[in-house]
Amino acid sequence: MKELQKTDLNNNTILLCRTYNAVVIGGGAAGMAAALELDAQGFSCAIVEREEHLGGILMQCIHNGFGLHEFKEELTGPEFAERFIERVIKSRIAVYLNTTVTGITNDNSSYSLCCISPSGVIKIQSRAVLLAMGCRERNRGNIRIPGSRPAGVYTAGLAQRLVNIEGYIPGKKIVIIGSGDIGLIMARRMSWTGCKVEAVVEIMPYPAGLTRNIVQCLRDFDIPLFLSSQTTCIFGNDRVEGIEVTPIENSVLAHNKKFRIDCDTVLLSVGLVPENELSRAAGIKINAATNGPFVDSFLMTNMDGIFACGNVLHVHDLADWVCEESRRAGRYAALWLKGEHPSIQIKTKAGSHVRYVNPTQLAPDRENHIYLRSMIVKSDAVLELRLGDRVVLSKKERHIQPSEMICLKLDPEFFKYLDISSESILEFCIR
Repeated sequence: MKELQKTDLNNNTILLCRTYNAVVIGGGAAGMAAALELDAQGFSCAIVEREEHLGGILMQCIHNGFGLHEFKEELTGPEFAERFIERVIKSRIAVYLNTTVTGITNDNSSYSLCCISPSGVIKIQSRAVLLAMGCRERNRGNIRIPGSRPAGVYTAGLAQRLVNIEGYIPGKKIVIIGSGDIGLIMARRMSWTGCKVEAVVEIMPYPAGLTRNIVQCLRDFDIPLFLSSQTTCIFGNDRVEGIEVTPIENSVLAHNKKFRIDCDTVLLSVGLVPENELSRAAGIKINAATNGPFVDSFLMTNMDGIFACGNVLHVHDLADWVCEESRRAGRYAALWLKGEHPSIQIKTKAGSHVRYVNPTQLAPDRENHIYLRSMIVKSDAVLELRLGDRVVLSKKERHIQPSEMICLKLDPEFFKYLDISSESILEFCIR
């Protein structure tokens, strides 16, 4: 690490300049996993985190269910994060807390990050940048629920922080709009605190959360789940008094069947959006299907030396998958710093019933880890990989649904006998 202080004409320090081989933006599970891999490969690395602690959203997820794949045991969110934090503390990784990256600029053969910290402005330069900023919740404005604007409307993640970190209970009679995993977990959490969860209302004909959360957080507590139902109004002046729910039949609102649920609090669990405002400002191309960057087989964006991993790339189901992907991002960044990169890459394409495929390019000469999401709910499905008119792989899936990511690994042996060029496109389909 190189360090230089710049001063103004009055000899006052106005800028602290520091240089590393790589900088990771975000100190959650993704950022720590990527940084630890870079450190293990012998490269100087820094983590820049805007919160006052490492761990990200994991620190407010006090429920268990983490680490079954990563550590082969069941942990809470803080326990899962602590495993990584301990390793970061023992490493050579520099950590900047309470520090926000406000811009990334291309400075010839390296990148400059402008950061705001408690001590002032910091400029960090590095050859490689890893984006690991995670994601944020969609709010009421994103889904445009009609009605008044009373107090008592929260995102599920904010309510989780209020209960688990701040020690506040947001309300007593709760309705959760959307069946995302955070909302389902909060249904259970609010029930444990003695609140009454009146219902979960989901616009789609199937739940948005993992099956295990439907069972453990709703069915075990006898909480009603209304599928194919839209929240068409929020009632209340100073405080929420209730919501109006309208069933959807044949893709049309059945207004003659609408009903009211009385409540004093509404929690929104209507999806997550990768946090990519910084990425867009830097000139990184964003995939409309994922709201994350387009990446190649090295998880590198359209800008050489900038990589993306974890929920900033695409929203994962499990923190375990975030760590697995982010370790590879750190390893790929290390290879890139050494001057290595795939000589040939082929494009991937989302075919029938597939929402997206990540990464958008594969390297035939390396092991490839692919993630995709289905657009349908189906048992005894078949995942097909097509190269032109040929089906080159057919894989049975016992059950698929949009809320559960499909993971696939393709090694060089798979590509060995295929007629592949840089113009080839591998299409992923579900039937």
